[in-house]
Amino acid sequence: MIVTIASGKGGTGKTTIAANLALLISNAQLLDCDVEEPNAHFFLKPEIKTSRKVFVRVPVIDESKCTFCGRCQKLCAFHALAVLPSKVLLFPELCHSCGVCSHFCPEHAISEEDREIGFVEIGSRGQLQFIRGLLNVGESMAPPLIREVKSYLNPTRTNIIDAPPGTACSMVESVRGSDYCLLVTEPTPFGLNDLKLATKVITEMKIPAGVVINRCDLGTEDVRKFCEQESIPVLMEIPFRREIAAAYAQGDLLLEKMPEYRPSFKKLWERIENFAAEGAA
Repeated sequence: MIVTIASGKGGTGKTTIAANLALLISNAQLLDCDVEEPNAHFFLKPEIKTSRKVFVRVPVIDESKCTFCGRCQKLCAFHALAVLPSKVLLFPELCHSCGVCSHFCPEHAISEEDREIGFVEIGSRGQLQFIRGLLNVGESMAPPLIREVKSYLNPTRTNIIDAPPGTACSMVESVRGSDYCLLVTEPTPFGLNDLKLATKVITEMKIPAGVVINRCDLGTEDVRKFCEQESIPVLMEIPFRREIAAAYAQGDLLLEKMPEYRPSFKKLWERIENFAAEGAA
């Protein structure tokens, strides 16, 4: 089973939920797909055993063959090429590695080469498997690296994906193919607004979802009302407590620092399994 932990905004406690669930579940692995700012390793403290660079293909222009006809520029949907009278400019950070430019070049003046965008680390903490991606500084596109992280999805294990915050392409790529999506939010106007955006994305992707409300005793009742109106189950509520914030700040797992929360997380996981099964039926 693949369960993705997502949120419409950052700072809601998404990684806290993901890391503690991964620790709770037997035969699990956690994939940190928040490749721009991965931080699940701070809590799980895995032993990293393998690190592998990740590359994408980008065009290389042979200007001795190029007639500067401009066809590649016209065909590039991402504006990664600019053809001047005697020069072709490439903006590799915009390239989506689709290969259209090289395929349709009438002079066969375009080939492709590898460009490093980041790396994937693989490790473990006891029986828990851990995979994370880290995007190189300055890179603007996370989805290729996220796809590489997800290539390690293990069908023999329960896969917990820690998705990037927001509702952009990186979040969509992380959630794609999941059996269930757990949306973590907070009872504030910002939390509600971004929960609505995230819910719309998940609904379009036809993935069953539930909500965790963090810092539930702050703010208003608007998040709960929205979930009720949209028939989205609220699977867990976590109170605002100084000791929880202190544990997070120190990089401690909630289940280890405050084991009294273990029954709540166990019930959360049981409800996820039940709703995922209903969604698959």
